[in-house]
Amino acid sequence: MTILYNKLRVRVSLDAIRENYRILNSISGNAFAVVKADAYGHGLIRVAEALAEEGADTFAVGTVDEAVFLRKSGCRGRIIALLGPVDDNDYKALVPNRIIPFVGNWEQLARLREAVAGAEKPLEISLKFDTGMARLGFRHSDVPRLLSVLGEEPLLRPVMASSHLATADEPGNWSFVQEQSRIFQAVLDALREGGVPVEGNIANTAGILAHGALHHQGQRAGIGLYGCNPLAGTEHEALGAKLRPAMQVSAPIVEIHPVRAGQSVSYGCTWRARRDSVVAIVAAGYADAYSRGLSNKGGMCLHGERVPVVGRVCMQLTAVDVTALAESGKSAQVGDEAFLLGGEGPGRISPEDLASWWGTITYEVFCLLGLNRREYV
Repeated sequence: MTILYNKLRVRVSLDAIRENYRILNSISGNAFAVVKADAYGHGLIRVAEALAEEGADTFAVGTVDEAVFLRKSGCRGRIIALLGPVDDNDYKALVPNRIIPFVGNWEQLARLREAVAGAEKPLEISLKFDTGMARLGFRHSDVPRLLSVLGEEPLLRPVMASSHLATADEPGNWSFVQEQSRIFQAVLDALREGGVPVEGNIANTAGILAHGALHHQGQRAGIGLYGCNPLAGTEHEALGAKLRPAMQVSAPIVEIHPVRAGQSVSYGCTWRARRDSVVAIVAAGYADAYSRGLSNKGGMCLHGERVPVVGRVCMQLTAVDVTALAESGKSAQVGDEAFLLGGEGPGRISPEDLASWWGTITYEVFCLLGLNRREYV
């Protein structure tokens, strides 16, 4: 549900998302657009429409409900539900909405056979395999039984085999990527030798950027679409350096006042001014998905400069120390826009900056801040 009652501005650049797709698709050749979780907080329908205009013809969402929503919006491309069917409504929705579900266990397969009974056309499915994540999926050893079961049900048509990489963005653990690759290739070979000519897809954004041997017939471009480089901070950072963040988040300053040396700010008195200072109060807080865990951590971008967060983040207010800004001649004013994410100049807040201070990953930053009202630029 969208957070409606606040002063945050979440601006999404569809041009940046388009450009990121072009970059990833040019590297791999057939990048699927991963738009799950409301396009990582960037807006499912608007992002999918923009990417369709760029030539994307396969879209991956999380749940079947999300897939149906995307289909009913007018999307004509292939739509994959990565979680696969979970409940009765999911199974009923697959055939009429032409959703390609991930299928990774025998119960799903049995219920799908019931769901397609009497259908006029086969339901396309993607067979999900566990190659090392130990999360969801069939095993390599299940292929013979899979071939037998599928051979008995002509209304289920496997068009893909999929798996997920656990360490593609960790160069120090790329040996595990190679092991997953070996297992996945063995799965593909076994399926194809058994008469099931599936497309393979295992590469995520890091896989697209750094593991060309894993591109297969399709690749799932996720976090890179939204401008985050999964190899940032590693020796391979340059591979994703052209990706451009698509989201900026700002809120207005609603109060500016001096604080004396030794005076505390916000709940708990967790920050005290070391000298006479100037503090600005920004209309953003944890009710707006700006985490309370950012208390006394990191900062915001104001007039191109970094200003530190001081004291505890409140429900709808956060204090920043603008003393140095005032001393530099760029004094803050009530109504000025403080960037929680993005901004310009040396003080710009990157998704990686914010995630680091938050103690999380960029995915969570986008998904949470994207709960606020969005505008497209």
